[in-house]
Amino acid sequence: MGEIWVVVDHAQGAPSKVTLQMLTGARSLAEKMGHEVAAVFVGAGWDGAKDKLAANGAPKAYVAESEDFDTYLAQPAIDTIAALAREKSPEAILFASVPSGKEVAAGVAAKIEAGVLADVVDVEPDGDRLTCTMAVFGGATITKCQVKGSPQIVCVKPNSFVAEESAAELAEERVEAQISDDAKAVKVLERVTEEAGGRPAIDEAAIIVSGGRGLGGPEHFGLVEALADVLGAGVGASRAAVDAGWYPHQQQVGQTGKTVSPQLYIAVGISGAIQHRAGMQTSKTIVAINKDPEAPIFALCDFGLVGDLFQVVPALTEELKKRKGG
Repeated sequence: MGEIWVVVDHAQGAPSKVTLQMLTGARSLAEKMGHEVAAVFVGAGWDGAKDKLAANGAPKAYVAESEDFDTYLAQPAIDTIAALAREKSPEAILFASVPSGKEVAAGVAAKIEAGVLADVVDVEPDGDRLTCTMAVFGGATITKCQVKGSPQIVCVKPNSFVAEESAAELAEERVEAQISDDAKAVKVLERVTEEAGGRPAIDEAAIIVSGGRGLGGPEHFGLVEALADVLGAGVGASRAAVDAGWYPHQQQVGQTGKTVSPQLYIAVGISGAIQHRAGMQTSKTIVAINKDPEAPIFALCDFGLVGDLFQVVPALTEELKKRKGG
């Protein structure tokens, strides 16, 4: 029986949301394909991770724990996972499609001469292969791809699966960390963690409300924020809004910003230029609010509302508050 691995994306032992989502997806894939699931933990802080991984259905974990993984760049993680993959021969390895995850996945693929797919938004079994859905060419085309050979290395975007807890008895197997002299050539001197706000980051948020040029100015982003807060959503912005200085660049959704794939994406006052669609068109459900019935966003959305956002958004926010009992 083969294994499907989930490489744990974590911060000092705290598994990220996408890790728990990948565990849920891996359990479903493993059940359909007759495989087993195993988590792969590389870094420091295992004691803080194991209970959360067990609660989310990881029956087994390969653990390479060392502070050296945080002392140097990605090479120690690449070397350790590559060596483990050569020894254990998993059927597939799932990485988080975040910058660090994609860097390590590409390095592992090069080391073991395997194929790799990045920014995958859906994974389905097809016999003994994984069929992966991705957006390519700036989001202009949706493709379904398979990785030849084994292991199949896939970088899964946040929110591609919905995390569901399923308690398991976790058995751990310790793995030796691979810290070569070459890996020590560059040392990390300092790490600065960006201070988190009260809203979820848009690259992990299950719901995103984004504002565009139709808001007319930065003072009106309060409408978007109020709606987002009722929904527990992250706040995004179009390139036009960011370029105008209305909202921070780190919140930009689009080809030159962040690519997101939430369960629900609400576009407020966004026309839907290809640059923006490239960053959000793989969202599970898209809702558009725009006064222009010819806006390109209406060709993409699941639900569209033609109307004045300054009337629609406050009314929607108030109705949601009432339904939530607030």
